[in-house]
Amino acid sequence: QVQVVESGGGLVQAGGSLRLSCAASGRSFSRLAVGWFRQAPGKERDFVAGISTRSSTYYADSVKGRFTISRDNAKNTVYLQMISLTPEDTAVYSCAADPDITIAAMTSPGRYDYWGQGTQVTVSS
Repeated sequence: QVQVVESGGGLVQAGGSLRLSCAASGRSFSRLAVGWFRQAPGKERDFVAGISTRSSTYYADSVKGRFTISRDNAKNTVYLQMISLTPEDTAVYSCAADPDITIAAMTSPGRYDYWGQGTQVTVSS
C-alpha cells in the first residue's frame, strides 16, 4: 500500500507562482511513477504533468513552459513548480502514484492505483 499526501496549495494572484509537493510512503519511492492531475468545478479531471521512475517528464500542452515537475527520491517527494499562473489554473490538484504504469498510460487517471486527497489552488485575477 502507498500513501500519497499533497501540500503547497493556496491562493495566489495571477502571474504568481506556487510549488506543490507530493510525498509518498509505503513503497520504494524510486520505483513509483507520479502524475499530477487537476479538476476544476464542473469539469473532468485533467492530466497536468507526470514523471517516470527514470525522471522523464511529460506535460499537458496547457502548462508547458510554465510548470515543472521534478522528483527527489531521497525525500520521497515529487514537486510541481508552477509559474505565471492564470485564473484558468484554478482547480484541485491531485497527485497519483503507481509502480507499474507505462509511459503511454501516464496521462490516464484510471491507470494509477494510489491517490492523495488533493490540494486547492486558487488564482485570482
